[in-house]
Order: sequence, then structure tokens, then C-alpha cells
Amino acid sequence: MSRPGRSAARRSAALLAAALLAPLASCSPGAAGTSDTTGTSGTTAAAKASPGAEDRPVTVAVTPNGKKVPAGEPVRVTATGGTLTSVTVTAADGRTLPGKVAADGRTWTSDRKAVPGAAYEVRTGTRSAGGTAGSSTAAFTTAPATKVNKVDWRPGGAATVGIAQPVSLVFDHPVKNRAEVERQLKVTTSNDTEGSWGWLRDWSGRDRADWRPRTYWKPGTRVTLDAELNGTDSGADGGWFVRDYRTAFTVGAGQIVKVDLDRHRLSLVRDGKTLRHIPVSGGTPGGDKRSWRGTAVLMAKEGTINMNSETVGLGNAYDKMVDHSMRLTWSGMYAHAAPWNARFFGRSNQSSGCIGMSDADAAWFYAQVRPGDPFEITGKDTKGVVAPGNGFGAWNLSWAEWQEKSALR
Repeated sequence: MSRPGRSAARRSAALLAAALLAPLASCSPGAAGTSDTTGTSGTTAAAKASPGAEDRPVTVAVTPNGKKVPAGEPVRVTATGGTLTSVTVTAADGRTLPGKVAADGRTWTSDRKAVPGAAYEVRTGTRSAGGTAGSSTAAFTTAPATKVNKVDWRPGGAATVGIAQPVSLVFDHPVKNRAEVERQLKVTTSNDTEGSWGWLRDWSGRDRADWRPRTYWKPGTRVTLDAELNGTDSGADGGWFVRDYRTAFTVGAGQIVKVDLDRHRLSLVRDGKTLRHIPVSGGTPGGDKRSWRGTAVLMAKEGTINMNSETVGLGNAYDKMVDHSMRLTWSGMYAHAAPWNARFFGRSNQSSGCIGMSDADAAWFYAQVRPGDPFEITGKDTKGVVAPGNGFGAWNLSWAEWQEKSALR
């Protein structure tokens, strides 16, 4: 047998190499004669050829979900297989729940909680991984409140108050979830006044939350309370809050009333200047008729009222109409006109616990003071210091003691 020549062997090898390389060149984007643009077009064409493989619909889940679900939780929307482009949660009354989308675009959470007895519609816009826009709608309802808690607050809106006035909220029913409630209470001031909430037992026996500054307010301070309580559960036996509360007020002149029971004298000091010394007679020493000491805050100017000793546990000691009455405590201590005690003014304490003065002095004094003015009362023979819940007695606690009464500490 003869051996093939070298030229024939070279031709066979070339034909075999061409056969092996031909299919590689036909599917390789980097082959000679092609460009990057041609390669990209090839990839896009492949994606278009199988759209279901890379552009599946976005799945949206909403919680809560269903009918008469428990209230008191934020609304949460979650997207799977894409991102959220918009979320609108609207109650039946037309109000919307604002909220925020997470950084990854896949979850949205409302800033406020779903409130009791409401119907919500959730409209969602989405974008899939492949860029396709979509939308969805969901709905749910919350169970109604079986018990409702309400709030009585001071001071009233647009009031001008003294430098010791706290923001004070008294609740109709017990508040067990105090920390949760306190988180919903926001006090804003025009000069960043430092202050704190504290929880008390009001003289009425009800739960109460007061916000007081660290020191007396600076005159001219503007104060706003936003109590965003709607949808907050008070806890056992308290019920739900079903509305928000808002009040705003302004702090007036820097007035302090100084009462020296040992000297039987009241002094009105405004912006550091003493306007007048007034002779007074305080509570009778040695028994239940003694006055309180410490800082009491003028709660209200009540004018002419009937004062009956039976209402404060002093039997039938008195029952009379009293002019220029200014309430200092819930337990019945007032500053007022007391002409029947004229011989004792400036000389001795002979009242049933109140701070009495002449008609003329009481009329002048009544016109000068406003609710929120502090009465700083000193004296050796008194019933003790005004309790925090007996009127606005929080100023008789140190700042550290007051801060400890916050539910968030």
C-alpha cells in the first residue's frame, strides 16, 4: 500500500478544521466580522422570544386582609417579583393613610394605624423585573370599637396662659398601654423648650398625662399639641381612641405670685418687678383648715361662685357666695375676696384654707392674673405640699422625679 503524499494530508487536515469551526462561528457573538451592537441585539432578541421566562407578573400582598380584622396596626403592602411604584390607602370617608416605601422598593408601610370600624381600599402600582407596569386593588374592613376612650385637655385652643401652665390630658377610662399612647403625643414649641410627659392619678381618680417644661415657660413661647390617638388601644378596660386631638396656645407675661403665709402677704411679680404687695389671711393653723404650701398653679378664674364647706369635708363651716374666685387646687383652695375676714388681713391666718384679701385688692389682682400663673406658697404651719394631681402640682417634683413619670423611660 502506498502512503499519501504530504500535500494530500494537508488538504484533509484543513477540511476537518473547517468542519469543526463552522458551527462555533455561527453562534458566537464575538466571531470575526461581528460587533458589540450585533451581540446585544442577539441577546435582546432571545429575551423577546421567551417573555414569560424573565417578566412574570408582580404579586402584591396586603395586611391586614379580610373583614372585621383587628384595628390598631399599620397597613403593609409587599411586592414579590418586582417593585412598588405607588400605594394609596383610602378610608370610606375619603381620608388617606400616608406611608413610605422601603429603600428596596418592595414594601410599603403606613405611618398611621388602621382605625376601628373603618373600610379601606388599597390601590397599588407596580413594575416587574422586566419593566412592565401593573396595578392591583385590595380591600379590608376593621372591627368596630366595643369601648371608646375620650380625652379632656387643657389649656383650650388659642389661649394665652401663665408660665407654669402644663399641657394636661385626662382620660375617661384607664390607660394601660401608656407607652403606646405617649408615643402618639407630640408637643412642638417655637423655641425648642425642653420638657417631658408624666403620668398621674388625677384628683378625680382618672388617669392623666401632663407635659411640663423643665423650668417655667419663656414668655411668648408658642406651643402646639398633636395627639394622634385615633386607632390606638388604651389597653384592658380602656377602649379605643377614635379621634385625634390638637390644641395650641401662647405663653403670656412672666408672672409669679409669691404668697408668704408667715408674713400674711401676697406679692405679684411680673418680669422680675414687684407690682404690689397685698395683705392676706391664709388657712387657720393646727388642723384641716390649714393651707397648702409649695407651687400651685392658677387653674381657672371662676368669678363669683358658691362655696360650701361640705364639698371639701369641713362640715357646715360656711356656705356663701364669694367674689373674684381663683381656683388653685381641685381640693378647694382658692384665692378670693374675703371681706368677712378683714381684721385678719396682714395679721394672722384665719381662713378655711383659702387665701383671702379685701374686695378692692381681689378685684385688682383678679384682673392681673391668668390661668397658668404659678403661686409659690411658703409657710411653717400648712397641710403639706400640693400633690401633682391636685390641680397642676407637678412643679413640686424635681426635674429628675418628673422625668421618671414618663412611660417611655
